[in-house]
Amino acid sequence: MSSEKVMSESSNASTKEGQLPRSSGVSWSLIMGAAFLMATSAVGPGFLTQTTVFTQTLGASFAFVILVSIILDIGAQLNIWRVIVVSKKRAQDIANDLLPGLGYAIAGTVALGGLAFNIGNIGGAGMGMNVLFPSISPVAGASISAVIAVAIFMLKDAAKVMDRFTILMGAALIVMTLYVLFSTSPPIGEALYRSVWPEKLNVLAIITLVGGTVGGYITFAGAHRLIDAGVTGKEALPQVNRGSVSAISVASIVRVILFLAALGVISTGVTLDPSNPPASMFQHAAGNIGYKIFGLVLWAAAITSVIGAAYTSVSFLKTLHPMIDLHSRKFIIGFIVISTFIFCFIGKPVVLLIVAGALNGFILPVTLGIMLIAAKKAQIVGDYKHPVWMSVFGWLITAMMAAMSVYTLYMLLI
Repeated sequence: MSSEKVMSESSNASTKEGQLPRSSGVSWSLIMGAAFLMATSAVGPGFLTQTTVFTQTLGASFAFVILVSIILDIGAQLNIWRVIVVSKKRAQDIANDLLPGLGYAIAGTVALGGLAFNIGNIGGAGMGMNVLFPSISPVAGASISAVIAVAIFMLKDAAKVMDRFTILMGAALIVMTLYVLFSTSPPIGEALYRSVWPEKLNVLAIITLVGGTVGGYITFAGAHRLIDAGVTGKEALPQVNRGSVSAISVASIVRVILFLAALGVISTGVTLDPSNPPASMFQHAAGNIGYKIFGLVLWAAAITSVIGAAYTSVSFLKTLHPMIDLHSRKFIIGFIVISTFIFCFIGKPVVLLIVAGALNGFILPVTLGIMLIAAKKAQIVGDYKHPVWMSVFGWLITAMMAAMSVYTLYMLLI
């Protein structure tokens, strides 16, 4: 097998690995690797900022937004992961099967969005390193972080290293945010009450959270990882179900912990620094130690998002030309290098990062709708029967996200 193959096996590899029983350590480690790849792709610099900003804006009512977004996230991801794994094809190939050329359009759009996010992710990694080591500038920190990300993909066992690295960083994120949470005294009872009876409601917050968790390239990060590893077919569905929900659970746990920590700070009457809300929150919660923890959290969130965005964006581009598939490792490295170059010489596009997050919410209805249509096509999924309740749930999410996206666009234009 060519050393240029991205990760362990190509999409044409034997599905034997995906047919191992759930008790198999190898198979389950792949599932969890895919789950954490998706989760840590979602938990990036934008994720940290969105959570703290919306908590300050909505207060305890943000709990309702989080609950709704979790339900929508699970429904969207279950549908998408199942169809991709059963069809044994990447999302853009499924789209091309439905309508020739559609997959190319989606691949280009998702990859472009991934590049926009990755510029912000690289910038976030540089900022995180600057917080940890003030003598290192954000630009130098971004460059060092990029070298670390590139080094992972240059290793012989890049797939296994990527899986383990994202799992380690995901666990570290949870532990560090828990420490900050315990440094505050959030009104948990009020948050629970407002999760079902909100005092304030913000449609843009729901779209932003769903888009930032399963929109754009993010939900496909784990699914395409499974395809590359040969975890495909109906036999893998039980594992895929658990892995899909686990991915959303990891991202949601970080979101909830971060929300409660921010709520604990805000409930004391503190106003977060608008120039850097998450840093301000961590510092108010745990002093200088909290500020350093923020730096580590930001770096961990950013570096894993860099890896996830690069890997998934290139997985979409593989359809454009066989050379991209053959030399995908080089393209992933190039993707990271280009993102770093743009950040270092042009700057961090803050507005672009925010807009990209909102656009992810617009992309989701399209990609989810494509997966739901494909689920009914025998030439794509064979004799697989997609659960009716899952289809209904999926179309409901598609309609809701499409309607909310149009409403948000209208409110932004008027």
